[in-house]
This record gives sequence, C-alpha cells and structure tokens, in this order.
Amino acid sequence: MSAVPVPANDKALAAAAAVDGGREEAAKLGFRLTLPAQILVLFIAAFPLLMQLYISLTDWAPLTGFGWWDAWELWNGFANYSDLVHDDRLWSALGRTGLVMLVCVPAEFLLGLGLATLFADDFPGKRLFYSILLMPMMVVPAVAGYMFFMLFQSGGPVNDVLSRLAGQPVAIAWLSDPTLALIAVMIADIWQWTPLMFLILLAGLVGVPDDQIKAATLLGANAWQRFTTIVLPKMKTIIVIALAIRLIENFKIFDTLYIMTGGGPGVATETISVYIYKVTTQDLIWGYVAAIALAILVVLSILAVLAMRRLAAASAKVAA
Repeated sequence: MSAVPVPANDKALAAAAAVDGGREEAAKLGFRLTLPAQILVLFIAAFPLLMQLYISLTDWAPLTGFGWWDAWELWNGFANYSDLVHDDRLWSALGRTGLVMLVCVPAEFLLGLGLATLFADDFPGKRLFYSILLMPMMVVPAVAGYMFFMLFQSGGPVNDVLSRLAGQPVAIAWLSDPTLALIAVMIADIWQWTPLMFLILLAGLVGVPDDQIKAATLLGANAWQRFTTIVLPKMKTIIVIALAIRLIENFKIFDTLYIMTGGGPGVATETISVYIYKVTTQDLIWGYVAAIALAILVVLSILAVLAMRRLAAASAKVAA
C-alpha cells in the first residue's frame, strides 16, 4: 500500500507547532536557569524594604540591648507616622530642601542650556573649554564642600575679592549668617552640577535635525523663533530627564552642605538628608527614622509615576 500524502498545509502547521514548542521549552529552560538570580535580586531589593517597614512600626534603636529581630517587643503601631506629621523640624527641613531645589535646579538648567547652545557650534579651543567646564562635576562632593568652606570664610578669597571691588575691607560672615549660609551652599551646588545639566542638554541639542533648522532659516525665522519652535520641542524628553535627575539628586543634597555648615548655624541649612543623618547618628531614634524614610520613598515614588505618565502622554502627543 502506498503512503497517504500529507497536505502541505498540515506540514506547515506541524512545523510551526514544533517551532513554537521549541521556543516554549527554551523559555522555560531560560526561566529555570535565571530563577536563582531573580530570587537573589528580589531578596536584595525586598528584604531591606520589609525590614524598614517592620522597624518603622516599633521604638527599636541600637541601644535597646537586643537585635532588630526582637523589635516587636517595642511595637507601637503607627505612632512614628503620626509623630512625623507633627514634627515641625522635619517640615522645616523639607521646606528648606524644596527651597534649595527651587533655586538650584532652574539655575543649573538655564546655565546648562545656555552653555550647551554655545558649545553646539565649533569655535577655537572648544575641546579645552569643554574639558575645563566638566571638571567641577568630577570633584568629590565632600572635597567641593571643603573648597567652598574655605572660600566663604570671613578672611577667605570671596571676601578678599569683594574688598578689592569695594575699595574697603569686607568681612561678611557667610557661613555664620542663616540666610547667607544657605546662599553659599546653593552657589556650591550650582557650581558643581551645572556641568551635568550642560552635558545632558548638549547631547539633546546636537540631536536636533539640521535640515529643519535650515528650512526655518530659509523661511525667515530668527534665532529665537528657531529655538522656541524647533529646538525646544525636539528636546522636550531630554529636558524632562535632565530636570528629573537633578531634582532627585538635589533632594538628597548632603555631602557639600554638611562639610560647609553641618546644617547650621542652628538648623538654618538643615535639609531633609542632614536632618535624617542627625536623628540617626545623634538621637538614635531608628524606628522614627525608618518611618520618615519610608514615607518619603512612597511620596517620591507616586510623584515619579505621575511624572512618567505625563511624560509618556506628552511624547505620544508629539509623535502623533
């Protein structure tokens, strides 16, 4: 008897099924091989978060005399979270942090955008100036803090320059005055992190299509019109990313500020990071600190998700 021929369509379906089956087996094998690493990563990420949540519901501290695993003996429920709502010093630190962000980030953005616009074109010595401009970003923040601590001393270089300009001795106590100390910290932050903003914005600026700018020039658009109608819309995503990076980093400002002022005079320059550091190392109220850190994490995560959604919606609108 002759074999019954198999239709070509059935052969194709069988081959496709075999390929799909092979891919499914490969996917299962890949999952099994990477499962230990995935569990390890999940443990590294989840364990500290869960431990922080656990500690935040207790009055545990290192000086209690027993380990954190027995912190349940000092269980206080949500008392730490209710305390932080009424902590005036905490809210003052948050407000001060917001003020630093409100001043430093826009200043760094405007300076970075202006410098990026200048460096978008070629000019003699561009590479040298480019290297010099990026140097502040390479300085360790603690070293930058010490540099500006020396610059803003009463007998330091800043007052010396002001004395020469004024023609009379100037001895401003920059780091002893509550307002001037915060201004000095802002100047240090702007000096160090404007290069980062410049670098990100320059990367976005050089990616703007030249043909659109040339076409706008031929149609009679001036430099400002080309910048506002072509360059800025094309850089929207880059600008949002640059601002988000600096807002997050500026919120955590610590090294430079702590070296310069230690949060003083008094608490005049105490940001949220400095406040948490002092409560952790001096007051040793670890349960309360855990509650503060967890509350900040939740709020910042919500804000980040909302910002990313708005960014995705804006990007989809521009693409359409």
